[in-house]
Amino acid sequence: MISATSSGSFEKTTKFLEFLKSNKIFNVLDHYGRIGVDLLSSATPRETGETAQSWSYSVTHNKGRHAINFSNDHVEDGVNIAIILQYGHGTGTGGFVEGIDYINPVIRPLFQQILDDVWRQVTNG
Repeated sequence: MISATSSGSFEKTTKFLEFLKSNKIFNVLDHYGRIGVDLLSSATPRETGETAQSWSYSVTHNKGRHAINFSNDHVEDGVNIAIILQYGHGTGTGGFVEGIDYINPVIRPLFQQILDDVWRQVTNG
């Protein structure tokens, strides 16, 4: 036979689980979305500034999945300019313009900051 006994209160555990259940831990995603747009805008190569000004974000919560989605709606001739700046593109004369990795250097530290913030909330309640 196995038996278990406990003494004291589960108040802290219950409070912590209720906090997680409320999903308030993910309220920081909106804050980081705004920061991400500012970082992406400032890092975007500029000729006219239109691509830099075209960054936006949305936060989604669906079935336990929480996400920040960054997008850029500067499109010319059906081509997203932010993407060709990042990855490069062919020219009309057979040449190739090499891309500039401007997105990853600003997004990676932001994602780490989000992880650190969420982890701090989980461990400190």
